[in-house]
Amino acid sequence: MARTTSHNSLFPSLQQTTDNLISRFDTICLERKDLLKQLTSFVQQRVQAGQTVYLNFICTHNSRRSHLSQLWAQAASHYYGIKSVQSYSGGTEATAFNPRAVKAMSEAGFDIAKIKEGDNPMYEVRFADGINPVTSFSKVYNDPFNHNKDFAAVMTCSHADENCPLVFGATARIALTYDDPKEFDGTQQEAEKYKERVEEIGTEILYAFSQVNKAKNESAL
Repeated sequence: MARTTSHNSLFPSLQQTTDNLISRFDTICLERKDLLKQLTSFVQQRVQAGQTVYLNFICTHNSRRSHLSQLWAQAASHYYGIKSVQSYSGGTEATAFNPRAVKAMSEAGFDIAKIKEGDNPMYEVRFADGINPVTSFSKVYNDPFNHNKDFAAVMTCSHADENCPLVFGATARIALTYDDPKEFDGTQQEAEKYKERVEEIGTEILYAFSQVNKAKNESAL
């Protein structure tokens, strides 16, 4: 699936990763595409209404999958020219943006710089020239840093989905869960599994936003 000139550019290494993931859209199973339709529909409805799209990706510790999803969503919205998207992440408790996940996203092409040290470091994440960086650190989902009303709560881990039945302020709830690469920490498969999760989440998030872009282009005809 070739990239067209109507798409916004990303940093070269991230663009290469993105092109590779877009070529994998056909590998997404129908069950997952049905789940992704919920995300596409939420974004599309807000875009058509001229509203800002607020997404909060939630995982228990806000350390891995929720961050990966948030950053891919912000990059995908830029790539497909959907300017009204603001993505956040949070957990049911705060820990830290895991350094293994930070490394895996850096290797995918995101420019990640640590701007605050400590047990819960703060990072600035960039994915394209001329775009404000995303500030990333671990937090609870309703931290004042996040937008806390009229947002879609996207549950990226089954534990949070099962144990957080009510997400205050959310107007939509989407269970888009992924396996935790944490299970492979300290093993020979660690790097491989983090890369695998980065690419799986990236492929699915890019696909969801590609469908928003497709609907936007069709409505303009």
